[in-house]
Amino acid sequence: MRIAPVLLAGAFALASCGKSEPPPADSAASEPTPAPAIAPTAAMGEQIFKRCVACHTIDKGGPNGIGPNLHGIVGAAVASKPDFSYSSAMQAKGGVWDAAALDIYLEAPMKSVPGTRMAFAGLIDAADRKALILYLEAQSK
Repeated sequence: MRIAPVLLAGAFALASCGKSEPPPADSAASEPTPAPAIAPTAAMGEQIFKRCVACHTIDKGGPNGIGPNLHGIVGAAVASKPDFSYSSAMQAKGGVWDAAALDIYLEAPMKSVPGTRMAFAGLIDAADRKALILYLEAQSK
């Protein structure tokens, strides 16, 4: 019965063939790949601007509302729309409404310009702000 130990050793050898080490628990291959972020567009900004129409217009030559007409706002001097009564805080701000200034202001208007009359809490999402700025830029042409 010396054959039994040899057969048993062969069975163990064959049983271990083809086995590999399991991947580490923190392996990137086991994590789902995140979906690519959607780049903000002017079309998305147009949808976001619908939140603004209660106070602002954007038509070229259009009237001011509760807030100033925003046509041509990108690249315009702060507090420069004719026939609009700006708060003293906005008049004191100075500068130009470029993309960076708009991004800061739209995130938290009352924090950015304390004393502003704009009673809008702001756009927390950076992609929403970018989309809105792209829309405003498109309307400025």
